[in-house]
Amino acid sequence: MGKALGGGGLVLLAFLMLSGFLRSHVNPWAPATLIALLVAVVLPLGVGIFLLAGVLGAGSKIDRRREELRHQTLQAEILRLAACHGGKLTVVEVTTELAIDPKSAEEALDALAVRESAEVELTESGIMVYAFRGLEHLKEEKARSKRILDA
Repeated sequence: MGKALGGGGLVLLAFLMLSGFLRSHVNPWAPATLIALLVAVVLPLGVGIFLLAGVLGAGSKIDRRREELRHQTLQAEILRLAACHGGKLTVVEVTTELAIDPKSAEEALDALAVRESAEVELTESGIMVYAFRGLEHLKEEKARSKRILDA
């Protein structure tokens, strides 16, 4: 709210100063007049527009990108954690290991399931388990890996 008010005030000030400049009887091409016009009209107008642009959504692209990177980082950490836990995780494990709230953990796990990186399983007691295929036996398979020419 403060940026919007400040930006609007500066734009209004710039227009009032321009109005006064246009009503005056000074030489418009004199160096002193041009400098005064620059300081009194152009500078406040530019700063005001910059502030209003930030309020009206110019910063939203940066915010969206930051949020996207946060989700990608969280999903990468979940995959790393799944590899350490035999390819299967619960919301509680993700919450405690990554120190995030349960809702964020569940949303991230569900997003991985939607992308088909994980499958949702259910234990007999009703606990949801997210199974990451390919990570279940990764340690054993890596230990048994061979050189390409030996295979």
